[in-house]
Amino acid sequence: MSSTIVAARSLPENRISPVFRFAMLLPGGLVTFFLILFALGLVVFLAFRGNDGSLLGVGLTAENFLTVATDPLYWTVTLRSLVIAGLVTLATVVTAYPVAYYLAFHAGRRRNLLLFLVTLPFWTSYLLRVFAWKIVLAYNGVLNSTFIESGLWKEPTLAFLNTPAAVVVTLAHAYAPFAILPIYVALDTIPKSLLEAASDLGARPFTSFRRVVLPNSMPGVLAAALVVFVPTVGDYVTPAMVGGPASTMIGTLIQSQFGKANDWPFGAALSVCVMLVILCVVLVARGADRRFGSRT
Repeated sequence: MSSTIVAARSLPENRISPVFRFAMLLPGGLVTFFLILFALGLVVFLAFRGNDGSLLGVGLTAENFLTVATDPLYWTVTLRSLVIAGLVTLATVVTAYPVAYYLAFHAGRRRNLLLFLVTLPFWTSYLLRVFAWKIVLAYNGVLNSTFIESGLWKEPTLAFLNTPAAVVVTLAHAYAPFAILPIYVALDTIPKSLLEAASDLGARPFTSFRRVVLPNSMPGVLAAALVVFVPTVGDYVTPAMVGGPASTMIGTLIQSQFGKANDWPFGAALSVCVMLVILCVVLVARGADRRFGSRT
């Protein structure tokens, strides 16, 4: 049995059957085509259709994109979405980096347990976590009750819930594990010999961090920023539950076009515009990643 496995492993690549290769690539190819390429192509197709109440629209037109480009409402909401997503990304990365740093360099035997605790929020529903923050920030919620019982305030305030700050806090908490793990992987792959060499050359801990750890961990930081930024731009559940009218994001408008408005072509056009904006951000981040990679 073991000799058969060793023999199979030692077979040159050109001896592998084309049928076997096709069978191995078929499931992933089907998933890629139907769930990604076909869905993306359908959205682009719908974006150039006119709305007549039907599922696929009628005719070919660029009116949907002209409306997006000329109506200041969509520019304002898109800019607000980018600002909120940027604040969420900044808050998440800044708070995730110390956690990842501790896991990589100081956790010791507790590392596996702490990694388990980091991934523990994935065991609960995203909606449940948003509801929990709604209870905390509500008018009669945990935060207001704590301040009143401590004597800091005399009556509850509406300054917490239905605000952009509530959206930022909730999203930052929800996506924190997505930021911690890429940064931890980047930090954990830094050779300890580099830190030892810096110490032998007389570098202090902060200097070692600034000259060795931080530059080498930047690919992980950029990856974490993208992982957080991309989904938060189009999020519509959190703004609808803990944000108010001043927190309306582009995802909420897209959802309303596919829902109440029943204007799928215009919703698809909005989606394509958001994807183009995100693509520009990804290209900028990729250029920054290459720049940091060349420096290190």
